Amino acid sequence: MNKNKIFIGVAWPYANGSLHLGHLAGCYLPADIFARYSRMTGKDVLMVSGSDEHGTPITITASNEGVTPQEIVDRYYREHAENMKTLGISFDLFTRTTTENHKKVVQDIFKTLYDKGYIYAKEDEAFYCEHCRRFLPDRYIEGTCPYCGNKNARGDQCDECGKLLDPKDLVEPRCKLCGNPPALRKTKHLFFALSKFENKLLKWMSDKNHWRPNVKKFTENWIKNGLRDRAITRDIDWGIPVPVEGFEDKRIYVWFDAVIGYLSASIQWAKERNEPDKWQDWWKNKEAKHYYFLAKDNIPFHTIIWPSILMGYDENLMLPYDIPANEYLRLEGEQFSKSRGLAIWIPDIMKRFDVDAIRYYLSINMPEHRDSNWTWEDFVSKNNDELLGVYGNLVHRILTFTWKNFGETPEQGELDEEDKKLLEEIEKTSEEVHSNLQICSFKKALKNIMSLAQKGNVYFAQKKPWETIKKDREKCGTTLHVCLRLVKALSLMLAPYLPFSSQKVWRYLGYNDSIHKHTWSEITQDVETGKKIEKPEHLFKKLSLEDIMEEKDPFTLLDLKVAKVVDVKDHPNADKLYMLQIDVGELGKRVIVAGMKPYYSKEEIKGRNIVVVCNLKPARIRGVESKGMLLAAEDSKGNVTLLNPGDSIAGEDVVVEGITKNPAQTIDFEDFKEIKMVVDEKRRVVYSGKPLKTKQGEVTVDEKVEPGAKVL
Repeated sequence: MNKNKIFIGVAWPYANGSLHLGHLAGCYLPADIFARYSRMTGKDVLMVSGSDEHGTPITITASNEGVTPQEIVDRYYREHAENMKTLGISFDLFTRTTTENHKKVVQDIFKTLYDKGYIYAKEDEAFYCEHCRRFLPDRYIEGTCPYCGNKNARGDQCDECGKLLDPKDLVEPRCKLCGNPPALRKTKHLFFALSKFENKLLKWMSDKNHWRPNVKKFTENWIKNGLRDRAITRDIDWGIPVPVEGFEDKRIYVWFDAVIGYLSASIQWAKERNEPDKWQDWWKNKEAKHYYFLAKDNIPFHTIIWPSILMGYDENLMLPYDIPANEYLRLEGEQFSKSRGLAIWIPDIMKRFDVDAIRYYLSINMPEHRDSNWTWEDFVSKNNDELLGVYGNLVHRILTFTWKNFGETPEQGELDEEDKKLLEEIEKTSEEVHSNLQICSFKKALKNIMSLAQKGNVYFAQKKPWETIKKDREKCGTTLHVCLRLVKALSLMLAPYLPFSSQKVWRYLGYNDSIHKHTWSEITQDVETGKKIEKPEHLFKKLSLEDIMEEKDPFTLLDLKVAKVVDVKDHPNADKLYMLQIDVGELGKRVIVAGMKPYYSKEEIKGRNIVVVCNLKPARIRGVESKGMLLAAEDSKGNVTLLNPGDSIAGEDVVVEGITKNPAQTIDFEDFKEIKMVVDEKRRVVYSGKPLKTKQGEVTVDEKVEPGAKVL
């Protein structure tokens, strides 16, 4: 056992949808930077994560799509694993919670805690939906958060304020499946005695002054407010069976199941290496340090629940050393939200931009201590002015000039004061970056590196090698030798941030191996005289904000929402038109004109939910102003039906997964007609092959129209 063991656990993404940039900035990128840096400093790193494949988010997605939960998790595990590889996230193992190994480890821990008295049975009240005839797990219940007033808080947690909730805490709870209010019924569940760990947790936390202030304060407040025992079984079919007699029909709650993945993944990693006990080098080594990377909404699961499980199960297992949780990345000032279509999806953005350009912007804009904001304008600016302008151009100028005029690393002659000063800056920056990365201050470390690159630009301009090559080749060679030491240093320091472009620079410098096998100490070491320089190419592309905006899908301009029809009146000047008064939630009430009279009676429309284009330019239709347009489907035979958003709440967004919603203030009808929506074989309304969705599920139509019907 030695002090060089570093364990890195990274939050497990739900396997019910694609990953977005908020996930990458929140935990995967900082974890990868720290892992790559730690390996360079000689640490023996084990970094694991995987797809979180149990729980109600999976079953809800499966139900909405009409497929099995297994099909959903298989699809998104493959996608997530491929995304991680393409992004350069250097996991030692990226696994999943549906493996037999994970099931075995979870059930063993559960049974051990039960035998020790840390898990006990208790009769409790749970919400039951009379309409759906089923008990409702936490995620099947929504309502108003009692702490911040968010009207769409889930039964387990509020995404707005981060508070963990019990479904009974919600104000005006409603069933996510049907929208009806559920009733409380008696049921028996198993509870984790979290309250028994209060004193142990406070003692463990007493020396955690190296934690980020937000993490420490959040956790201390949680404990001081009193820890409640929490139910850790659920009345669902999808999940790990409870290994306790009399509870075999229940499943282990996903938050208990998922955090154990850090241990089960380590055990799986060791087995796959044919060294089944190797995991103990990290988990039963008092000198090892455990780091957990996650976003702030996951803090209590890693600072309270996971340590409590470990304390109760086996006191020889290592507890977390640091939990550098990030705040949120926002999109143009709004919180990333899958349900509202506010996201930049990783599979999409990787097709459009260089991965290192994405990694750079998220790193320099990382939400370490406060929320940060992704804007396309700033992304273009940081790419063009910093990544390309400061670093990329410097490297290209130095390598190109050396390749053209020497073809190899020239010999270093006598150094002047400017040369010595730049070499001193390399040493100084290496120490600063090292110090910042040690404490997971990734943004500050990157700024240190970019400051050195800027100093390199000043040095190159002052030394003017394009002039000295004509009158003093030896002096020019010395300048370039110093410049190549700078390029080498920059490429090594940036390797944790920009793994792909750093490897390219390494090859241009004449090295044939992987830069990621080299150590931090080599940053300040000299370059080898006479080493052949390869012909360089530009590392990064200049981006155009105008081009990016033009590439955006026209669907992003739409503001589609669910509306409830409050009243229906005949149009005074038209036989086939109705005037509908609709409620669009926070947007209030408004009147729209609709040509539905030949197809629906007033009674059939009044009270139903419809889908409305809220930002269509207002128009006067036969003397009545219409502020929006309802959507309906019409097939080739002239059959017409309204779109059905189910039991969604008035004002709820209608989105397409993978397309970020960024509505224009108004959109003309002619522009709207270019956005082609149709009905597919499953009677779903789709755009570009993807279904329109609300938080409640997919938007559909009834059997009045045939597949292929157009939506307008």
